Amino acid sequence: MSDYLTHRVDDPSAWSGPAISNRQDWIVELTPDQADAIRAAVQAAKESGRDLLDLGRDDFPIPALADVIDGVHRELEGGRGFTVLRGLPIAEMSEEDAKTVLWGFGRHIGTPEPQDGAGNLVHSVRDTGARVETTDNIRSFQTNDPQRFHNDGCDTFMLMCRQTAKSGGRSRLASAVQIFNDILEQRPDLAKVLQEDFHMDARGQRPDGVTIQVMPIYHWFADRLSINLKLRYIHTAQRFDEVPPLSPAQKEAIALFEKVAEENVLEFDMQAGDALVANNYTIIHGRTGFEDWPDPDQRRHMLRLWLTLPEGRPLPPVFKGSREFGASYARRMN
Repeated sequence: MSDYLTHRVDDPSAWSGPAISNRQDWIVELTPDQADAIRAAVQAAKESGRDLLDLGRDDFPIPALADVIDGVHRELEGGRGFTVLRGLPIAEMSEEDAKTVLWGFGRHIGTPEPQDGAGNLVHSVRDTGARVETTDNIRSFQTNDPQRFHNDGCDTFMLMCRQTAKSGGRSRLASAVQIFNDILEQRPDLAKVLQEDFHMDARGQRPDGVTIQVMPIYHWFADRLSINLKLRYIHTAQRFDEVPPLSPAQKEAIALFEKVAEENVLEFDMQAGDALVANNYTIIHGRTGFEDWPDPDQRRHMLRLWLTLPEGRPLPPVFKGSREFGASYARRMN
């Protein structure tokens, strides 16, 4: 259990969506020369003869993007916490080549980690037609449902848009740090509740078979505020007999969190060739529901990596072995 945080966190990771919605400094537009460098890197990766998951940084050489990559790292830790890269030249590429772009670029940001109990390192984010409420292991990214605010696993995620939906599917981001600051100002008692244990459904993704994870939503550790937000899975965990009902204070804290998150949201449309890179400890994200195209070849398609950063923050011990952050903890903290 981390110590309770009882003061504001004032640094660049605390921002309000309405305050930055009319700015473009969080979008990095690639130049034509940089797009050509990515095409050349895909060709170099093919010529290496290596399988996708065996490709290292040297197999995907992009020296023309060194400043872009440095800028991404600065924003992830010590900055705003996210960047949108725009203009990745994947429209003309096959799905396999697009995966190579994601993987190769991601290898310059961090180390890919498993995203599920099966150990998969690359996820296709598509609507499978399944529903979270009627299964024990389907996760929200496999549906066309609106996604409540949450964070992914490991230090950061990289989500690349290959194809957009017919309508909807808008990306939604918010600063978990700003939300905490606002809750602390309005209801310090509920800021404390959010730093106490909640039961979260592991969705059948823990390799050790553990079905429920117990930890706070907010963690103050080593002078860093980190979040693990799984509101939907806090509610689905209630189906287990051993999970206690949410207390009135917990329900009130969750309701206030969602209210404040909506007040701070940054909402935007991702375009084909965009890649969102975000810090999972300071940024929460979601999306609006969407309607897909009838043609399967046109349907909304995102590709995703979870990454451990080379110089990431210290992590609270409760993250050890967790579904979301166990891999990053093991790589950096053990």
